[in-house]
Amino acid sequence: MKNVAPAIFPPSGIGDAKPANQAVLDWVNEIAAITQPENIFWCDGSERENEFLIAESLKQNVLVELNQEKVPHSYLHRSNPNDVARVEQFTFVCTPTKEEAGPTNNWSEPGETYTKLRGLLKGAMRGRTMFVIPYIMGPPDSPQAKVGFEITDSKYVVLNMRIMTRMGEVAVKRLGNDPNAEWNRGAHSLLDISPERRFICHFPQDNAIISVGSGYGGNVLLSKKCLALRIGSYLARKQGWLAEHMLILGAESPEGKKYYVAAAFPSACGKTNFAMLIPPEHFKGWKVTTVGDDIAWMQVRNGRLYAINPENGYFGVVPGTSYKSNPNAMRSIEHDTLYTNVALTDDGDVWWEGKDPDGSGPAHAIDWRGNDWTRNSKEKAAHPNSRFTTPMRNNPALDPDVEKGEGVPISAIIFGGRRSDTAPLVYQAFDWAHGVYLGATMASETTAAATGAVGKVRRDPMAMLPFCGYNIGDYFQHWLDIGKRLTNPPQIFSVNWFRKGAGGKFLWPGFGENMRVLKWIIDRCEENQKASALESPIGWLPSPHDLELAGLDIDHKSVAELLCIDHEEWQKEIAAHEKFFDSLGGVVPEELQKQREKLAARFKECA
Repeated sequence: MKNVAPAIFPPSGIGDAKPANQAVLDWVNEIAAITQPENIFWCDGSERENEFLIAESLKQNVLVELNQEKVPHSYLHRSNPNDVARVEQFTFVCTPTKEEAGPTNNWSEPGETYTKLRGLLKGAMRGRTMFVIPYIMGPPDSPQAKVGFEITDSKYVVLNMRIMTRMGEVAVKRLGNDPNAEWNRGAHSLLDISPERRFICHFPQDNAIISVGSGYGGNVLLSKKCLALRIGSYLARKQGWLAEHMLILGAESPEGKKYYVAAAFPSACGKTNFAMLIPPEHFKGWKVTTVGDDIAWMQVRNGRLYAINPENGYFGVVPGTSYKSNPNAMRSIEHDTLYTNVALTDDGDVWWEGKDPDGSGPAHAIDWRGNDWTRNSKEKAAHPNSRFTTPMRNNPALDPDVEKGEGVPISAIIFGGRRSDTAPLVYQAFDWAHGVYLGATMASETTAAATGAVGKVRRDPMAMLPFCGYNIGDYFQHWLDIGKRLTNPPQIFSVNWFRKGAGGKFLWPGFGENMRVLKWIIDRCEENQKASALESPIGWLPSPHDLELAGLDIDHKSVAELLCIDHEEWQKEIAAHEKFFDSLGGVVPEELQKQREKLAARFKECA
């Protein structure tokens, strides 16, 4: 096997932060006996350790140093061209029975899978350094925080985990010395970055993850989708909370009243842009702050939902990000950022399609594959799924309560996808069960965030299709059951920023202008429902007059089209809901089947 990650040898005082917990030590020794590394590096997350790892990564061409005047303390990483996105077809949930994994997951029998993976890991770290990363998900004092340890032979993984999690002593301290304490075991090896030997396997009953054959973030930063969502959702059902693929934002009115909103969008559908929204001039005095841009862990307390962001950084999609589309994201990645698969300009800066609003770009650059690129090149300079990893502390709009251990109270939940037609700009569910139905039947046109065809409409319940770690029918029921415990539930809404007109152009400007939709949502959450709405077969819908459109260059016809419900399209949509539920093989709760029947009946009534 080619050694894609040669061993490094730290000086005294680096790499020796060995924890005292015997269960952790026994597990590390077990993995070391299988993988046979040259040495073991116990990470502590310190600045000195980080500087050493960056220096070693530069020596081994894992990183490329950028112009430190243009992007201070920032570096570029190029992944293998066969390893650029999450691989859903090689991602498995390994439960004792196939029924527990359900119809939306790839299932593999645990015993056989452990045997296969141990075979692949046998001797895989010879000549390499094994890094042991202790980390914590969530604010350190939060009752919801979870501890994990990740073993890896990738320096890139260590550097990213330091940004994305609270890494080091804080996690060791939270875990303590109790060998029976709850913690996640995550083992990763690059192997030889071969797609034929690439597997991301989750063992929910063991609170364990094994990932091999990939170096791409979503497959190897085991804290993120693997623990925070796939294992997290399993633990959440077992322990009575929700682990969701949702951003969390705060919106504060000029009068100082604060609202928190959670929103589920599939990957690359504008989560980060919405989480970092800057209100337009018309909404002077309003402030929008970011709690999280990707994952929400939500707990029921005193009849309300409270949410924390378990992450410590942002792993965002780069293409299309600009000072026009997302100024806060651009300010966040001006320094202390790891870039993956973007272009390198001749003066040592980073570039990607959409960075320049005028579309100009550099005359020449080195593309994400390391090849020469010019404006006449047919290939993209940056991969469509290129990424930035940056600390959340860099965000100028970071919410002041982001470290609040008990979380923030959620007033509204938004489900949204990328739909060219059918779904209106915004509408509100009639009640919690109807809202769960909106989430369960969510659909979106696929993007480059996962391998496969782009632009195909697929059902993506709650944006959790690739991330639910157990049977999707049980997941729907868990949502319904959570609702029964809420005396002050969040209102539930659906949005679609991506509807197109007859000419194929987007009807809605999106980005900061989404504040106009957010304002209507917030007003609908008030006890006296400050904003008006029309009852429609699909839910409560604003009229064009209910949205604050002053100062927006949009014609009345476009607004009417954005809010239009085409009965013929919705007949096809309801049929698609039925087809999707049928495809799940009888696991959908009766309550959601009834919701579909009620939706169909409402359309008949107004026919």
